[in-house]
Amino acid sequence: MTPAINDLKKRKISFTLHKYIHDPAHQSYGLEAAEKLNLDPERVLKTLVVQLDNNELGVAIVPVTRQLNMKALAKFFGVKKISMAEGILVEKSTGYVLGGVSPLAQKKRLKTVLDSSAEKYQTIFVSGGRRGLEIELKPTDLLRLTGAATAAVS
Repeated sequence: MTPAINDLKKRKISFTLHKYIHDPAHQSYGLEAAEKLNLDPERVLKTLVVQLDNNELGVAIVPVTRQLNMKALAKFFGVKKISMAEGILVEKSTGYVLGGVSPLAQKKRLKTVLDSSAEKYQTIFVSGGRRGLEIELKPTDLLRLTGAATAAVS
């Protein structure tokens, strides 16, 4: 079990696990999950960790089919500039490996935003904390568990 799954169980949150065999040659972890699980890729979300211009880290959760809007995200965080965090910082602050970063039960709680496009679905899919593992849950539960806000950031 991963920290994300353990946290969901501990808090008695309804969720469904979806497993697939990860192909290391696939170019996109999120799109691979959508393809292998036969899901609408707009419902499969990637967890992106960014570094703010004040050196703090933040998290954006966006559909795998979309690109992060850096200007919108910087505005959300109240800074002038952001960049993608280096992999080593991501793994250290979240406790997860790249390609398996879950927005749930991260080592260090970071300010988090969920792209507003996720709100139109009854359930969404996020990484379960390792490659080849997706968690299906309600967007409202994800917001509550992560302390996230919603904004148009993709």
